[in-house]
Amino acid sequence: MQATRAQPRRTLAAWSMFDWANSAFATLVVTFVYSTYFTTAIAADEVTGTAQWSRAVGLSGILVAVLAPPLGALADRSGRRLTCLGVCTLVCCVASAGLTGVHPDWVWAGLIALSLFVVANVAFELSTVFYNAFLPELVPAERVGRLSGWAWGLGYAGGLLSLVLALAVLAREQPLFGISTEAGFNYRAVCLLAAGWFALFSLPLFVFAPRQPSVGAIRELPLQPHMGAYRELSRTFRQLRHYPDITRLLVARLLYNDGLITIFAFGGIYAAGTFGMSLPEVIQFGIALNVTAGIGACVFGVVDDRLGGKRTILVTLVALTVFSLLAVWAPSVGWLWLAGLSLGLFVGPNQSASRTLMSRFVPEQHSAAFFGLFAFSGKITTFAGPLLLGIVTQATGSQRLGVATVVGFFVLGGLLLLTVDEQRGIRTGQQTDPPGDAASDRT
Repeated sequence: MQATRAQPRRTLAAWSMFDWANSAFATLVVTFVYSTYFTTAIAADEVTGTAQWSRAVGLSGILVAVLAPPLGALADRSGRRLTCLGVCTLVCCVASAGLTGVHPDWVWAGLIALSLFVVANVAFELSTVFYNAFLPELVPAERVGRLSGWAWGLGYAGGLLSLVLALAVLAREQPLFGISTEAGFNYRAVCLLAAGWFALFSLPLFVFAPRQPSVGAIRELPLQPHMGAYRELSRTFRQLRHYPDITRLLVARLLYNDGLITIFAFGGIYAAGTFGMSLPEVIQFGIALNVTAGIGACVFGVVDDRLGGKRTILVTLVALTVFSLLAVWAPSVGWLWLAGLSLGLFVGPNQSASRTLMSRFVPEQHSAAFFGLFAFSGKITTFAGPLLLGIVTQATGSQRLGVATVVGFFVLGGLLLLTVDEQRGIRTGQQTDPPGDAASDRT
C-alpha cells in the first residue's frame, strides 16, 4: 500500500456510511428474517428449505468468484469503479424489493424467490469489491485499521437499527400502519425495507467518493467488453507472482471465510429449527448479535493498528472456533444466546482485519483488481461451507451436526494464515509495479 494522504472527513464519513447502508440487506435478507421465512413458509419443510437456501448461497458464491476478479481489474483500468458500484447497488435493491412480491402459494414460489435472492446477493457481493477498493486511498496505512473497524462497526449499527425497525413495525402479530399479515406479507416486506435502506444511505458515497483516473486504455472492440475484462483478469493473476503474501492471505481467507459465510447464512435458520425460536425471537437474537459484533469491530480496529492484521485475525479465528463448538453443544436457548453473543464479538473484527490486511498489501493503482481477487478468495469455495452444512443436515436430519462443519474451515484457514509475513507484504505493496510488469501489460 503506497503512502496515502487522508481524504476530507466528509469522504471518510460517506465511505463508512456505505457499510451502514448495505448492512440491512445482509442482516434482514441473508441472515435473519427472510432466510428464516423462506425455510418456514415457502419451502416444503425446514430441512428441505435449509438445503435449498444453502444451494442458493453456494451458487451466489460461484457467480461472484467468476465475475469479481475480471470486473475489478476492468474497473481499475477504465476508471469506472464508482459506476460499477452504482450498478451493483441498484441491481441488489431492485431484486431485493422483488422478493416482497413472491407469494408463498405460487406454484414456483421457491424457485422465483431463490432466483431473485441469487441476483440480489451476487450484486451485493460485487458492490463490496468496488467499495473496498477505495480503502487504500482514503487514509495512511497506520490508520486504515481504525477506519475499517469503525466502518464495520457502523455497518453492524445499521444492521441493528434495521432489525429494530423490522421488529417494531413489521414482524409482529399486528404490524403498524395497517400492513397486512396475509401470507406472511409483513415478513416479506422486510426485503422492501432492506432495499430502501440500501438505496437511501448509499447516496452520500456517490456524491463524495474520490474520483478514480484510469490507469491505462483498454484496447478492445466496443462489442467485446468481456474480452477486455478477462484480459485484465489474466494481467492481475500474472501480477500475483510478485506478491506472495497476498496469495497466501487469499488462500487462507478462502477457507476461514467459508465458515463465516455459513454462519451468516444459517444463524437464524439454526436458531429457529433447532431451538424453536419464532421469527420475532430470531430478530431479537439478531439485534443482540449485531450489538456485540459492532462493539467488537470498533474495539478491534484500534487493536488491528497496534498488533497488526495477521495477529488480529488469528485471535478471532481461535475465538470463533471455541464459540462455534459451544453453539453446537448448547443444550438450551440460554446457552445458544451466550455462544451467539460471544461469536458476534469476533465476527466483525475478523472481517474488518482481513480487509485492512489486504489493503496494506495491495498496490494502490491496482486496488479494485486485487480486491476482486479478495472477493474471489471469499467466494470461490463458499459453496463448500453451505453445501456441506446442507448435505450433513439432510443426511443426518440434525442441524447441529451440519453447523459443526464450520469449525474445520476456521482451523484450516488459521493454519494457512500462519505462513503470511505481514511486514514483507506491506513492503512489497508499497513498491511500484515490479520490473517487467509494465512490459507484461503491453502483451
